[in-house]
Amino acid sequence: MRVLYFGVLKDMVGHPSAEMDLPSGSSVGTLIEIHEGQTAAMGFPWRSIAAAVNREYAQAGDLLHDGDEVALLPPVSGGWL
Repeated sequence: MRVLYFGVLKDMVGHPSAEMDLPSGSSVGTLIEIHEGQTAAMGFPWRSIAAAVNREYAQAGDLLHDGDEVALLPPVSGGWL
């Protein structure tokens, strides 16, 4: 599967996208847990990101399949009122 990183996530992992192989039955939550483990020292709140699978917003329990494209989107904040 192809994983796309946006915003600060792209800076954290050092590239805009990656190809990943996950075990059969893996979910969006599994993918996030893997990333959380790889960047634990950075203290990023991975559980607060949004994910989209094949351009549709997804939930942690949604299963992933070969050929999926997963976009990981950091939380958005800031702005002026």
